[in-house]
Amino acid sequence: MPSRKRKTSSRKKSTSRKKSTSRKKSTSRKKSTSRKKSTSRKKGKRKYGPKAGKKVKRAMHEMKRGELKSGRSGKKVKSRKQAIAIGLSEARREGGKVPARKRSSRKK
Repeated sequence: MPSRKRKTSSRKKSTSRKKSTSRKKSTSRKKSTSRKKSTSRKKGKRKYGPKAGKKVKRAMHEMKRGELKSGRSGKKVKSRKQAIAIGLSEARREGGKVPARKRSSRKK
């Protein structure tokens, strides 16, 4: 009769390293943990009011459904940026808190 070898567990023996409890003191520079402060924006001041958000939301919804038309030509609006611009201009007309639109510096 051939002798059978018993299967040993397939688990590998781990070579455990002893973790030191004391930390190494580095002589190099400390990493700065301070964040950059943005000077362009003040904390707590909103740029757009709630009316502007509602108008833009409605314009985007109409654009996605294919119902939003541009002012003069009456063509369907397909651009996301144009839909946002239409919503903001409607909010401006109704007196919502929206920054003034940027004027292009093109010569006519």
